[in-house]
Amino acid sequence: SRNSDVVENSLVVCTRIMSIYIILLAAIALMVILIRKKVPIGPAILAGGLLIWLALDRRPASLWAAFKSMVTMPRSYDLLFALYFVVCLEIEMRKSGILNGLVQYLHHLIPSKKVTLAVMPAFLGMLPSIGGARFSAPIVKTVAEGQDISNESKALINFWFRHIMEFANPIVPGILLTCAIANVSVSSLIVHMLWVSAAMFIIGWFFFVAPLKIVEPTKEPSDEMLAKYRIDFILALLPIFGVFALSMAFGLAASVSLLIIVGLLYPVLRLLKRDVSLKEIFVGAVEKKLLRDVVMILYFIQLLDASGALNQIVASFHASVLPLPLILAFISFLIGMLTGMSQGHVAMMMPIVAAVAHGSLDLIGLVLVFGVGGQMVTPTHVCLMISLDYFKADFFKTLKKCICAEAVLLIIFSVVSYLTWAG
Repeated sequence: SRNSDVVENSLVVCTRIMSIYIILLAAIALMVILIRKKVPIGPAILAGGLLIWLALDRRPASLWAAFKSMVTMPRSYDLLFALYFVVCLEIEMRKSGILNGLVQYLHHLIPSKKVTLAVMPAFLGMLPSIGGARFSAPIVKTVAEGQDISNESKALINFWFRHIMEFANPIVPGILLTCAIANVSVSSLIVHMLWVSAAMFIIGWFFFVAPLKIVEPTKEPSDEMLAKYRIDFILALLPIFGVFALSMAFGLAASVSLLIIVGLLYPVLRLLKRDVSLKEIFVGAVEKKLLRDVVMILYFIQLLDASGALNQIVASFHASVLPLPLILAFISFLIGMLTGMSQGHVAMMMPIVAAVAHGSLDLIGLVLVFGVGGQMVTPTHVCLMISLDYFKADFFKTLKKCICAEAVLLIIFSVVSYLTWAG
């Protein structure tokens, strides 16, 4: 009788585990079908979220709870206003000629356009502004101008290289949250993970940059033009370092830091007689489709929590008999796909890592790499959506190449981890 009860309980647990994953696969399939039918990414993702809600919950109160959570979370407004002011800053820099001057001066400093294409998004990715792919995208576009580069390649370069420092940047929210929960030092984690960032850069180079046929500039600008480009280069870097300084020194939110920088740059441009009208800046920065899609993605993330989907995924972890690293990798990847944010999978998984293997850099690294891996292959990742929207790139062509590159990174990481595992 006792054995039959154990078997019955095991069957119930297995049924629940299978049920949640079948529901998630159905939701993902619905998203893919809708995107193939040319439905915008935001509504397609929200449709998947509503399917999960119908399968797991079906209570109107949960829909309201998810909406209430979204509109009361400071992160939602920080993301939306950060995106808006990033576009304001980009308009200021583009209309005043700063952006073109930056690229021209970079050609002088770095003769290879291929290197510039890879390095600039990576450099701007050091500043973890939410949705910051919108800031690096115009630079990639300017560098690639006149070259035979597809929209998908430009979107991939912008998206991929922007995220190579997810494992080695001391001000990335995911890194800071990881260290706080797992009680490890930022420096020790970065030393442990730095090789992953280097591997991601190399993989991105061979997949996305090396195959490009680039015509390098042969004509050097005059001394007068070079002096102008040098000023543009300085003017372009100052806002970046300004946002970095405001965020670090004063702990300001990304949106507030960007607002201050946009406000300070305007009078500077007027003094330099590079007027850009306020209407062009603040009205031109309203991108309704982008804001609509971002709001729907934020609602989808809260719907996962309100419907109990995330809790069921974590519960399936506790019920499984598979090896711990394998379970952590799979669930981190899945939560990374569902949330599209490093804070999402870190907040869900790191407490478990802290409880079962306190201070294990191997397990922490595993959760980070597979969680970010999930982020890199999902339409819920705001930076991917922004890159696709900006370059008008095909979703499936872009994602297919990104999946291939990410698979190589995860395989390399898995092999290295297996050979060097300390725990």
